[in-house]
Amino acid sequence: MRDPFADPADTEAQPKQGGALDAGFMLDWASAEARHRECLFLPWLEPERDRWPGDLGAALRGLGVGQGHEASREAAAGLVPHEEAVGVLELPASAFNRGLRRHRRVEPRAGRFYPRAFIAGHAGIEAGDRELFRVGALEEDRLVADLNHPLADHELRLQARVMARHAHGRDDDRSVNIARLLTARGPGMQARWRGRPTDFWTGGALEREDPDRDAVFYAAPRRVHHLDATARAEIAALYGACIPPGARVLDLMSSWESHLDRVETPEAVIGLGMNAQELADNPRLASAHVQDLNVWPGLPYSPGSFDAVACTASVEYLTQPEAVFQAVREVLRPGGVFVVTFSDRCFPTKAIAVWERLYDFERMGLVLDLFLRAGFADLATFSLRGLPRPADDPYAGRLDHADPVFAVWGYRRD
Repeated sequence: MRDPFADPADTEAQPKQGGALDAGFMLDWASAEARHRECLFLPWLEPERDRWPGDLGAALRGLGVGQGHEASREAAAGLVPHEEAVGVLELPASAFNRGLRRHRRVEPRAGRFYPRAFIAGHAGIEAGDRELFRVGALEEDRLVADLNHPLADHELRLQARVMARHAHGRDDDRSVNIARLLTARGPGMQARWRGRPTDFWTGGALEREDPDRDAVFYAAPRRVHHLDATARAEIAALYGACIPPGARVLDLMSSWESHLDRVETPEAVIGLGMNAQELADNPRLASAHVQDLNVWPGLPYSPGSFDAVACTASVEYLTQPEAVFQAVREVLRPGGVFVVTFSDRCFPTKAIAVWERLYDFERMGLVLDLFLRAGFADLATFSLRGLPRPADDPYAGRLDHADPVFAVWGYRRD
């Protein structure tokens, strides 16, 4: 998998002591469904003051910019508590407070995550508890609530790299809990609970706030960027790492800009999107086709036509996603790769209902579920969070971080 921290801007190799440092962390693990890499950039850390996994802080203290260290297996294993049997509760289905949200009734779904406040009054959980739990098995009169961390008892590998150094420390007296930042409310949530499919697709999951045909919404061209420059560059780099040189590529749900600049000498890039003018303005495309996948989810290409398919910041708009994923698999050659990337931004009125109800890492689980349903193999997920927002971005100063990048990919093997 790609290492987004391999090339820091400052490549000075001599170690420096004291002050603060910026670090890039990579957490690797595997579930029964896929390989996973979680990447997190954390600035202004202090090896002497902050709470580090094992001796990682001490190790980074003596390293120069661009140098890295892998935490011991014991330190990585200590990032989250071990799974405990007492953390799995057998409750009546009525224990879930469906009326907790004033604006809407919340129905529990197997495999999904909710704040513990939904089961307040059980196992000492208090009202207002925002820590997450997972609904495991769910039957008519029985609910299994798993309070364990979703990474519990997975074999974890943790690496960190010094990205920059500062001559002085932070201007505050807080202590940063590195393990907490690496693992809270995210990593692990994309994997299935004990191998069972998550209930993503019931309860009006594919409905949308704006049910009108997309041809109306996309009638006028929009030459705007939906993600900031840092996120776009990271997506381009990921495509460059996943898509082989000389590939024939389908840019699915394309527009005026593709993110395939880092793909080496592609044979051709073919675009399929909603707006003819946007597609005509895209300099990467050798040809283009206008089609609403929510009306006809098939693809107008012969089986085995492409070496790779990329879909950027659009999967959340598909109202027949399973059919589209099956169509993508059909147009791929054996060994071909399908890469789906997204962030935490979208047109909410056009996104399917379930997308808005999920946490970011659950959304990776939803996309992973589509890959599994369509029969893709060698699956992987990737997350990248915390990078600084570009100084010239319209939201610079209001948002500290660049838009996060999430990705899922898999291969056709037959």
